[in-house]
Amino acid sequence: MNSGEPILEDLGPLKVLRVKGDSTSPTVILFHGYGASAYDLYPLHEYILPEMKLNWIFPDGNLSIPLGPGYVGKAWFPIDMEALQKAMASGTFRDFAEITPPGLDIAREKALSMIEATGIPFKNLIIGGFSQGAMLTTDISLRSETRPKGLVILSGTLLNKNIWKELAVKKSMLTFFQSHGRQDLVLGYKPAKDLNQMLRDAGMVGEFVEFNGGHEIPLDVIQGVNRYLKTLI
Repeated sequence: MNSGEPILEDLGPLKVLRVKGDSTSPTVILFHGYGASAYDLYPLHEYILPEMKLNWIFPDGNLSIPLGPGYVGKAWFPIDMEALQKAMASGTFRDFAEITPPGLDIAREKALSMIEATGIPFKNLIIGGFSQGAMLTTDISLRSETRPKGLVILSGTLLNKNIWKELAVKKSMLTFFQSHGRQDLVLGYKPAKDLNQMLRDAGMVGEFVEFNGGHEIPLDVIQGVNRYLKTLI
C-alpha cells in the first residue's frame, strides 16, 4: 500500500473504506464491481457533492478471485468468466435476466450484516454500486422490508426477472439513478434498458443516463449522480 492510502477497517463481516463527513449529512454506500476492490470506487467521493461533506462507505468484496499471475481481485459472487469472455469475443453479451447467480444470497447476507453494523436505519442510507455491485444493491433494495433513501445503479443489469418484477411493485415509491454505456459488452445495454423499464412499470421514478462507451463511469454519469443525490438531500 502506498503512503497516504486509506486503510480498510472492519465493519460487521466485511472490510470497508470509510470517509467521514458531517454528522448531519447522509451516508452513501457504494459496492465495487467484479475483480476490483473497495479502492476502485473510493476516488468518487472527491467528485460527488464534495461541498456536502457526505459520509461514505466503500465495502470490499467478500470473495478473493485470481485475475492473473500474482494479481488478486475481489468479488461479491462468482461469475463464469469463460462464458463471459466467449460472449464478448463474439460481439454479444451474457443475459442474466433468468439467472439467480450462485453466491448472491451469501453476498446479500454479508452486505446486510455490514449495513446493520453501521447503526444507521436502512431507510436513511443511499446505496448503490457498479456492475456486479449494482446487481447486489438492486437485489438488496428490492428484497428489503424497507426502502433505502436512494438507489444508484451504475452499469448494472437485470437478474431474477420474475422475482425482481414481483418485489419491485412493493417498492413503488423508491427513486433511483441508473447509467449504462451503449457499447457495453460486459453487461449489455438492452438488459439494462429492460431493468429500467421493469422498475418504471413498478411505479418507480428515476433518471437513466446512457452514454457512448462501454463498461465505465464517465463524467456525465458522475454529474448525473450529483443531480440525483441533490434530490435526496
